[in-house]
Amino acid sequence: MPLTLAAPVHSELIIKKSRFIGCVQPMADRAGAQKVVAELWARHPGARHVCWALLAGGQSAAVDDGEPSGTAGRPMLDVLRHQDLEGVLATVVRYFGGVKLGAGGLVRAYTDAVAQALLQAEKVPIVRLQTLACVVPYALEGLLRRELDAAGANLLRVAHGQAVELHFSLPEEAAAALQARLAEAGQGRLAWLDEAGG
Repeated sequence: MPLTLAAPVHSELIIKKSRFIGCVQPMADRAGAQKVVAELWARHPGARHVCWALLAGGQSAAVDDGEPSGTAGRPMLDVLRHQDLEGVLATVVRYFGGVKLGAGGLVRAYTDAVAQALLQAEKVPIVRLQTLACVVPYALEGLLRRELDAAGANLLRVAHGQAVELHFSLPEEAAAALQARLAEAGQGRLAWLDEAGG
């Protein structure tokens, strides 16, 4: 099961007078990642590089930001991948200390900055939600609400018309069991709606 992070965690390394400030944090998309990178530049105007890696499905990225190609962003992304993470941004701000580290030294420094932060990070499972919608007669609304509550479902929207229309979400793995329970409790008086068109 893929994991994400509960909160941002920082690390700091000094390697041959260069300062590497690492951070790992939950991040859903590239736009959010670019905003964080812009904020880091504003906070660290004297930094030489702000390298970053985002692992977020089709929006993943690895940015070397002026470091030799393949020495920063890609190794940072590899650290995230090896931890089975998803929806995570890793950033490393580098203040150059005057001593060149070489390609191998850079790869180790950027990898270590991310790995050190991840050692302290709380990893949490990603719970994928499924949204469902149904229509029931008014007489079944109370029963349905109790079943949703017992299943830990999140009620999103309720519409009262000729019948009661309820839209709710719950973890994907619990959806089939709840649908079966509700179908049985509704005794044929519950109708499922297509959430996309619903």
